[in-house]
Amino acid sequence: MKVMKFGGTSVGTPDRMKEVTKLVTKSGEPVFVVLSAMSGTTNSLVEIADYLYKKNPEGANEVINQLERKYMKHVDELYTKDATKEQTREFLISEMNYLRSFTKELFTSFEEKSIVAQGEMMSTNMVVNYMQEQGIKAVLLNALDFMRTDKNSEPDPVYIKEKLAAIMEKNEGNQVYITQGFICRNAYGEIDNLQRGGSDYTASLIGAALNAEEIQIWTDIDGMHNNDPRVVDKTEPVHQLHFEEAAELAYFGAKILHPTCVQPAKYAGIPVRLLNTMQPDAEGTTISNKTEYGKIKAVAAKDNIIAIKIKSSRMLLATGFLRKVFEIFESYQTPIDMVCTSEVGVSMSIDNSAHLGEIVDELKKYGTVTVDTGMCVVCVVGDLDWSNIGFETQVLEAMKNIPVRMISYGGSNYNISFLIKEEDKKRALQALSNELFNK
Repeated sequence: MKVMKFGGTSVGTPDRMKEVTKLVTKSGEPVFVVLSAMSGTTNSLVEIADYLYKKNPEGANEVINQLERKYMKHVDELYTKDATKEQTREFLISEMNYLRSFTKELFTSFEEKSIVAQGEMMSTNMVVNYMQEQGIKAVLLNALDFMRTDKNSEPDPVYIKEKLAAIMEKNEGNQVYITQGFICRNAYGEIDNLQRGGSDYTASLIGAALNAEEIQIWTDIDGMHNNDPRVVDKTEPVHQLHFEEAAELAYFGAKILHPTCVQPAKYAGIPVRLLNTMQPDAEGTTISNKTEYGKIKAVAAKDNIIAIKIKSSRMLLATGFLRKVFEIFESYQTPIDMVCTSEVGVSMSIDNSAHLGEIVDELKKYGTVTVDTGMCVVCVVGDLDWSNIGFETQVLEAMKNIPVRMISYGGSNYNISFLIKEEDKKRALQALSNELFNK
């Protein structure tokens, strides 16, 4: 069985929902479908929650009314049978009344998560009703019945597998199994969400639980490109990536995929394909545990980086210096992207400036601190094992006219990173494309 996940744009209109139905039923084989909320819906739900936090029920009700009008219009466009229209209208009215019920109660983060979860509830119900109207054997499985996180807010794979297996056995014989992405229950049974990677994470967890043949992530982009098409000319989709390569690209700027969401698929050895609902016949990108040896695959960039350098003569041969420095960042829950060390100093980059002032004050206890803002990390990804001779020369040749603040290599066999000024980003990305891909 294949798992197919469709994002908000892919189910953003009645016409898109009809196209999704064609895609999932094309093979005639049983499939498991994960759906996001219709595009724009989650933003509206967050806005409703924001009004309620601010104790403005009138503002919340106005947004709810706008959302209701939008969805009722979709009902008339999506269905042909009066019975299906009425069934869906009744469901949507109950959903809107549920949202309105929060305007009369004390509002906390728990209620916010319950509100945000309704986007996926509505999209999955509408699509399954449409499929059933078309005579397709489709069943809606509530993600809240099997998708759960543990006390550390991490997915509980054993629970998910056991519960989902029982639900699938109970609903055996259907062609399409549909569930909601993103939402789950936490270890205490409360409605929660998977946060990182959202619906992609759901699809990956379900794929691993079902030992699926393949996990397909359908968006409005034809896979991961070898560079940023918004910045660089002549980019092309990368047809094959190792999981580690995909994670590096996702972390350093490729927005199509969250770096952690495919980990369950990676550990289960299940390939993940990134496909385009607007161009369903395009090859897309396949991510697996297979490596194409000696090949540079892609370039990505991450903006809004801050470089911090601590220079100290006391660092020379001083044990515990780096531990003390890293503990400062840990205490302020600020991850570090890149690290470079020398005998008298250490440089590192971060992308979260929330506690920059406090971090700098703490670091000044150990040395002279210099901060550079407006920086950008550019990473080159591929099979960059140190035994592959010549690739460093090729990459450095492309960067020869770009001022480089830091270089990081050796922490991964799949990545070499450069810290540069944001103003040099476009030149750097285009130069790397010209040297690595367009010759």
